[in-house]
Amino acid sequence: MELTPKEVVTYLDEYIIGQKNAKKTIAIALRNRYRRIQLEKEWQDDIMPKNILMIGSTGVGKTEIARKIAKMIKVPFIKVEASKYTEVGFVGRDVESMIRDLVYNSVNLVKEEFKEQNQDKIEEYILDEITKRVLPPLPVNASEVKKEEYKTSFKKMKEKIRNGSMDNFKITIEIDENSSIRDDSDLPPEVLKAQESLNKVFKMFENGKDKKREVTIGKAKELLREEATHKIMNEDEIRVEAVKRAENGIVFIDEIDKIAVSSGHRQDPSKEGVQRDLLPIVEGSVVNTKYGNVKTDHILFISAGAFHLSKPSDLIPELQGRFPLRVELESLDEEALYRILTEPKHSLIKQYEKLLEVEGVELKFTEEALRAMAKNAYLANEKTEDIGARRLHTITEKVLEEINFLANEYKGQTYEITAEYVEEKLGNIIESEDIAKYIL
Repeated sequence: MELTPKEVVTYLDEYIIGQKNAKKTIAIALRNRYRRIQLEKEWQDDIMPKNILMIGSTGVGKTEIARKIAKMIKVPFIKVEASKYTEVGFVGRDVESMIRDLVYNSVNLVKEEFKEQNQDKIEEYILDEITKRVLPPLPVNASEVKKEEYKTSFKKMKEKIRNGSMDNFKITIEIDENSSIRDDSDLPPEVLKAQESLNKVFKMFENGKDKKREVTIGKAKELLREEATHKIMNEDEIRVEAVKRAENGIVFIDEIDKIAVSSGHRQDPSKEGVQRDLLPIVEGSVVNTKYGNVKTDHILFISAGAFHLSKPSDLIPELQGRFPLRVELESLDEEALYRILTEPKHSLIKQYEKLLEVEGVELKFTEEALRAMAKNAYLANEKTEDIGARRLHTITEKVLEEINFLANEYKGQTYEITAEYVEEKLGNIIESEDIAKYIL
């Protein structure tokens, strides 16, 4: 978060082509979050995040910008579709579940960081537990000589287990099966608490015993990792930190145009209901989650939509006011599609080159071939539905269909894609609008 707006835009340029205005707007919004955190508590409470509304066709980079930003600053991120939420009484999910999803992602983020920071402790715990299974502890009244001998043997055995020479040896371990159950973050906190209570009751019926399994030491190292993490980490600290991170997270609300009621149409109570349910979450409220109460006042909400059949002013005025920063993303022309194919750090072309390297094939594209692919993608977007850069995936798959299928026969060779080859694969499809609709 200490990056300047210019540095944020430079980072985004490595992955996303064009859309300077959108990148600039989000970079400024992020910098303002950093500035707010540096202020006194009294000022922090009054400075609210300026939520962003991104307007643009599908496939122009709206979601990718938000996702890369969240990854860059290491904050919890959740993407939701506005169209799947609804007010009580209509079929759909509870709007508050987006915050519960965000907290769940935040918990996972904090746990992963904890695992990285405590990798050595976790490894030592696993090795100790396995060594205890191989060398059972001595009785309490054992002599000092026996204890010293045991310590030496324990140390030697632990080293053997560490270096993998005992990996095929079988031992019996106890696995707490409930520890690996995923939380269903869609459920209300009350239901989750009831679920936890039931799990405890079932465990009591099983006499409180964990399930015993006979496995190799190599497998035991994997199976005990979750237990080791659970034993070493401080659950309360994790929860507190996760809630704190979630309160400064990013929620990306896609397809917000789908809940806008365009003028001229009758009022749609379902769509307006979703908007009114979203309003308290976006403007700031407290949501009860399994991990504690979460204040949504300082969560950054980024909403996005194509707005082909409606416009931002069709949203209810209160919700419009909660997204003061508006940015329009440009449609992708032929040049932009060419740059998307070639320039990003992990561009589509580089991905396919890497995939075929696995088969021992060196894949090469001539400049003219790449231009032809971008041109065909642009034409397909013009003739059929405009799906932006996503069209490149379809085009590339069609062009590389044969080499992907027969890759093992070209092992050790270089396979060059030329403009003529691209036209041979795509020419007839593009020319016929009816065929293009189905194939591209």
